[in-house]
Amino acid sequence: MKIAIATDHNGVKEKKELIKLLDNYEFVDMSTDNNATDDYPDFAKRVAEYVIENPGDLGVLMCGTGIGMSIAANKVKGIRAAHCSSLEQAHLAKEHNNANIIALSYKQDIKELKSMIEEFINTPFSNEERHARRVDKIKAMEK
Repeated sequence: MKIAIATDHNGVKEKKELIKLLDNYEFVDMSTDNNATDDYPDFAKRVAEYVIENPGDLGVLMCGTGIGMSIAANKVKGIRAAHCSSLEQAHLAKEHNNANIIALSYKQDIKELKSMIEEFINTPFSNEERHARRVDKIKAMEK
């Protein structure tokens, strides 16, 4: 499994630090061309399309709040991007919603970001009937 990661221009330092801290995982950096006037939807689209084209891989998106990235990524069919700001949210996004992208604020403490990403990556989808049924309903909305 690979993790596609991207940020807008404001989170470049944090993204690079996270890639180093999370050295047990293989990252694909989808925002190597950041500049002062870049737009987060472009990076959200890159990561979302990568995740769709590579089933089983996950995405990590960062911007000022993580909200814009999650909204943009969720426009791509098949993406379930979850904006998370706590370890519990990162866990439940994957366990209950089978999210395939986590969207974060680069303004959070780097250790918290690392923990949330690890929790997201390592939490399996529960496959409980109620959660599977709900995810199937989300998928049906895309048709």
